Amino acid sequence: MRSKKLAPLSPAGLKTYSLKSRKSRVSVRSFGRPVRPAPAFQEFVRSLPDILAGGDFQELLGLWRRARRRGRGVLFGLGAHVIKVGLNPVLIDLMERGWITALAMNGAGIIHDFEVAFCGRTSEDVGRQLGGGRFGMARETGELLSRAVSEAAQGNRGLGESVGDMIASSRWPHRSRSLLAAAHRLGLPVTVHVAIGTDIIHFHPAMNGRDLGQASLTDFFLLSSELRRLNDGGVFINCGSAVILPEVFLKAVTFVRNRGFTLEGLVTAVFDFHHHYRPRQNVTLRPVGARGRGFYFLGHHELMIPLLAACLKSLAAPGRV
Repeated sequence: MRSKKLAPLSPAGLKTYSLKSRKSRVSVRSFGRPVRPAPAFQEFVRSLPDILAGGDFQELLGLWRRARRRGRGVLFGLGAHVIKVGLNPVLIDLMERGWITALAMNGAGIIHDFEVAFCGRTSEDVGRQLGGGRFGMARETGELLSRAVSEAAQGNRGLGESVGDMIASSRWPHRSRSLLAAAHRLGLPVTVHVAIGTDIIHFHPAMNGRDLGQASLTDFFLLSSELRRLNDGGVFINCGSAVILPEVFLKAVTFVRNRGFTLEGLVTAVFDFHHHYRPRQNVTLRPVGARGRGFYFLGHHELMIPLLAACLKSLAAPGRV
């Protein structure tokens, strides 16, 4: 006897609650803050041993500085954990100073960036929420980001641009801490790359899968356009994305090269707290070729990225790169 075909479950009638009522593990009160450029960090960089990661770190700083002096792009890709450990102010400062020219993030990035802007808190206790089916059921997160997704598709815009516009034009109390809003204010592109089913907003009733796919595909081609600015010495950073961004980056590289941009001299670096296969292969090894350079640094984001930022800013006067 043939088994009866099961119909897909519907998100209609989903039980939600207000984001403002949810306990979150991260608050903007605990966020990091950027430091001023200081000669001490120049001295620190020069003091590092020219061996293994010490030499690599000095070399990356020099290549990053050279890229910006020559007008090459620096595309900073980040997993959502970077937002959850309070690094938005540090990255916004680098964007404002010209050290970062574009951002790329996975689908979780817009969730945590939105929640930070909306109520100054993010990162729910998944283990506690999961048992009762409450994980991911924050009403405003699902509804407002779903609206931004549909507006992106209707306007033939990318997901990053649409969410950034929504946050920047809002009156939410912590919008100044948003990466997406800062990029919108500065005119810097942000691309968002989703995998269907990986993010909590995908099962909210207002989400339209067709719009989500279209908006993220638009961002893929925008990312590819930004990669052209990395030809001859531009920099791509992958910070904390173990799967999505390394896979998207590799496909964008081959697409751009197929369209006639060689991406010679590409500089790539991974910052993460584990060695992962895809970042190693898809970011630091395969794409760089004979003339490029790839780096891999291990350490906690909340330590490594502020250190990186402070050392970068020590290389040039504020506002000058």
